[in-house]
Amino acid sequence: MTFAAEPPRPTFRIDMLWNDARYRSTFIQAVALMVVMLGVGWLTSNVVENLAALGKDFRFGFLWETASYDINQRLIDYTSRDTHARAALVGILNTLLIAVLGCVAATIVGVLAGIARLSKNWLVAKLMTVYVEGFRNVPVLIWILMIAAVVNDTLPPPSAYRGEETGAFVMTNRGFYAPRPIWGDGSLAVVVAALAGLIGAILFRRWAAARQAATGEQLPRGWITLLIVALPPVLAFFATGRPIGLEYPELRGFNFVGGIMMRDSLIALWLALSLYTGAFIAEIVRAGILSVSQGQTEAAYALGLRPNRTMNLVILPQALRVIIPPLISQFLNLTKNSSLAIAVGYMDVTGTLGGITLNQTGREMEAILLLMAFYLTASLTISSAMNWYNSRVKLVER
Repeated sequence: MTFAAEPPRPTFRIDMLWNDARYRSTFIQAVALMVVMLGVGWLTSNVVENLAALGKDFRFGFLWETASYDINQRLIDYTSRDTHARAALVGILNTLLIAVLGCVAATIVGVLAGIARLSKNWLVAKLMTVYVEGFRNVPVLIWILMIAAVVNDTLPPPSAYRGEETGAFVMTNRGFYAPRPIWGDGSLAVVVAALAGLIGAILFRRWAAARQAATGEQLPRGWITLLIVALPPVLAFFATGRPIGLEYPELRGFNFVGGIMMRDSLIALWLALSLYTGAFIAEIVRAGILSVSQGQTEAAYALGLRPNRTMNLVILPQALRVIIPPLISQFLNLTKNSSLAIAVGYMDVTGTLGGITLNQTGREMEAILLLMAFYLTASLTISSAMNWYNSRVKLVER
């Protein structure tokens, strides 16, 4: 009996890095990465040397110096005696506020406009076409300035409400006012009950969906969900002696005090970014709906489903696989377009850290790097969350 000896394995040679297909791609990528790192290192060293030649050192100690400027719109306590780091935090929160409000409003407007553009009503479809084309083909900065001018010129000044009953909500050319909640003893129990109701509603809807998939029986999930969400906090509110009150805005002197104030700059920026981005989302929604085969709609009608239930249960779930990926880009664009807030006097992070702080301290390189890091972090966070949602709603293929 004879045995075939294994051929000797070739020893590794340096030329195999570019001649052998097993190592070539990895070697090229490693060389490219080293070149990029060397380039970044050279640029960083060059910047530090040039700053040193100008008498500047590269440090972030300026963040703990006194800011010495006011911010008109803020979500946390802030005075001019606070540090630049505190001012930057106020600007970051203002940016996140406009980003969240804008994404929610733009999604609602875009979905409604996208569906309306496919309406069989000629007038509705043409009006939505005018809206979409009008906003998409005009720069967003012009719309921000235009809507700010409309808010300032059409709404009355606070003095116009003198001697009149204003109610809970007031709209003036200085801003919008709404009641502010006052948290008393026992309010924590109400908040916990509200969270418990929300979790219970989510669990119920999952159970109802699994039950429907297993048995085919459909429960009235809308009313039951509303009851689960609303009943626990309402019962806790009355059981703890109504611990949460409301502070209404009141006219004192030449302006309103009390309540929650949303400045005119915030309202104008919110409306402009929402309507502008909503026009792009409308086209994305329209394209997603048109991507669903017409036979799906006809099959749903044949089963006796009404048009609104056909849209909610058949068309939109399938259209989401087309809608979500470009929708992520629109959310990112809205967040980055919020940096135009300084045009209407809204103090976001670009106006605080990238504006007044930069000019006062002369730390342009450090301020710009921090600004870039914030927008990069915010964009990656939004992208990751939307990609996770996209993985949850996409169709599972065999």
